[in-house]
Amino acid sequence: MSPLDSGFWKKMKSGKFASTVVVLVTLALGILIGTVVSQGVKGKEVNSADAMQLSVPSPQQLSNTFSQVAKQLEPSVVNINTESTIKNPHRRTPRGRPMPSPDQDGGDSDNFQDFFDRFFGGPGGGGEDMRARSLGSGVVVDPKGYIVTNFHVVERADKISVNLMGDPPTLTYPATVIGSDRETDLAVIKIESKKPLPAAKMGNSDSLQVGDWVLAVGSPFGLNQTVTAGIVSAKGRNIVPQRQFQSFIQTDAAINPGNSGGPLVDMRGEVIGINTAIFTQSNGYQGVGFAMPSNTVVQVYNQLIGPDHKVLRGSIGVTFNAQPDPAIARVYGVQNGVVVAGVEPTGPAEQAGLKVGDAIVAIDGKRIKDGDELVAEIAGRRPGSKAKLTILRSGKEQDLTVSIADRAKLFASRLGDEEEQEEEAQPKESKLGLTVRPISAEIADRLQLPNRNGVLVQDVKSGGFADNALVQRGDVILEINRQAVNDVDTFSKIEAGLKSGQDVVFLVRRGRGGGTIFLAGTLP
Repeated sequence: MSPLDSGFWKKMKSGKFASTVVVLVTLALGILIGTVVSQGVKGKEVNSADAMQLSVPSPQQLSNTFSQVAKQLEPSVVNINTESTIKNPHRRTPRGRPMPSPDQDGGDSDNFQDFFDRFFGGPGGGGEDMRARSLGSGVVVDPKGYIVTNFHVVERADKISVNLMGDPPTLTYPATVIGSDRETDLAVIKIESKKPLPAAKMGNSDSLQVGDWVLAVGSPFGLNQTVTAGIVSAKGRNIVPQRQFQSFIQTDAAINPGNSGGPLVDMRGEVIGINTAIFTQSNGYQGVGFAMPSNTVVQVYNQLIGPDHKVLRGSIGVTFNAQPDPAIARVYGVQNGVVVAGVEPTGPAEQAGLKVGDAIVAIDGKRIKDGDELVAEIAGRRPGSKAKLTILRSGKEQDLTVSIADRAKLFASRLGDEEEQEEEAQPKESKLGLTVRPISAEIADRLQLPNRNGVLVQDVKSGGFADNALVQRGDVILEINRQAVNDVDTFSKIEAGLKSGQDVVFLVRRGRGGGTIFLAGTLP
């Protein structure tokens, strides 16, 4: 027997070593049969034979879902580049003298500024009109080339270029605006392709739940086909109270400048929103983004591709508080419904007899809970149709019949985008590369034009014929080719008779008390 064996058996004979071996064997057997000796409360044994073992899910499961959705959607997501001219109100003449700009209209009155707008500075003092280039995203929803994007992405664009996934950056398709809707910040554009394009599938945004996984796809900072992941943080976010039709999906998926117009998709690969805005104090991602719900997108899209290429919304001409206030409800004795705070003069509500303080509690027998339900119910009706309102007045219900009006026309002065007014304020560009408008009495007095003959140059297209002939915004055109220009109609008739290759000579008046000069060129 070796010394080692001899030492081992000597220890075995000692009580201490023997007891140690017994404890180890007992523990080993206990582990095998699922019973462990425990020094628990009062020394009782704990039986865990009924416990289930935990398992770790495959690390590929979640990443595969994201990648599959991304591969499905990416071919339908496009990069949009636009070019537009920013008019400089302080534009100077070639000699460096400030150019007069009498009776100029104010800027855009739309208070809703998407994060995208923050990256464009306004025109600086002095210098020429500036060419602004912007970028955004869009999603193909029809193989024929119809694309949904944001209104602010293509607003005032002179040129729109679309780049498809897989194509080189130098290959772009010119796009045409089919229709746009300022109220929801949505637009539809179209490109011509020789082959059908991969179209995304629209989903039902009403099925979304807070906490659902979503992906945002787009071109932030021009980085094409970028995919970010997050969850639905909230639904029905109204970030701009005066915009009744901008109720957003809130998400923490990273959205940055350039994502505008791109899709927000669920785990089925369906588009459930169009990325529109972020809440930020740094002009970048801070964890809160907003997307227009797909159900709203579908409703707007179907109208924009229609014959009129615009969205018609019904209205009865009333105003009310955007957020319900318990104090108002108590004072006016209303538990459910909408208390009318204002009635538009000569509008349908006033004609039907509705008064301030009345509470609208039902439409055609359908009970109304709040302002959102009222707007949704009325806006979806065609102008010219009728509805039965059930109102609560002095604690008693009564019915009124009201006609539905076109909201854009009824609130044109407030919305600032009624089509006829917009066309009047921004005339279509002429073949001469400029737009003109009548001379008001104020301008005639300021420029010392007692008979108010001529037309005022409102805009000059950068690089166009008039621009090359040195015509400037604020000039008054008195004659064209020795023919007197008395008004806008005269200007249009003279212009219509001009042909390519013909010499064109303008006689213009420039500045207060200034003389007249000739400006000329050959029409291309």
